Amino acid sequence: MKLQLQNGLPVVSLTIAHHDKSIVLHNVLFDTGCAATVFDSDALAELGIHIDFIYGRAKRKYGVGGTSEICYEQQIPDFCIEHIALTDFPIQLGSIQEPYGFDGIVGIDFMMRAKCKVDFETLNIEFAN
Repeated sequence: MKLQLQNGLPVVSLTIAHHDKSIVLHNVLFDTGCAATVFDSDALAELGIHIDFIYGRAKRKYGVGGTSEICYEQQIPDFCIEHIALTDFPIQLGSIQEPYGFDGIVGIDFMMRAKCKVDFETLNIEFAN
C-alpha cells in the first residue's frame, strides 16, 4: 500500500470488504497516534454496515485541540481491511468526514493486528499478515 502526504498528513487508500461487497476509501488518515480505527458511518453504509445502537458501545473520541464527538464501537463479523480478515476486532463508527475531512482513521490497533511495516523513505506500507 502506498502512503501519500497531504498537507503533511499520512493518507492511504483502503479496500474495505464485508460479506460480498467491497468499497475503496481514498482518503483515510494513517494515524499512529490514534488508538482505535474509526470510519465515517456514511462511508460504510454502502457495505450495509450501520451503527448498532443496541449492541454498539458509545465512546467519546477526541480530535485536534481537544474537541470531542461521540462514536459507536462495535464488532463487525466478516470484515476485511485490504486482505486482512478482522474477527473480534472493534471498529468505531461516527462522523469523520465532516469535522476532519477523512473517510476514516486507521489507528494503531489495526497497524499492530496487520503487523504493518512502514518505509518512510519510499512511503510504502507492507503487511506481515
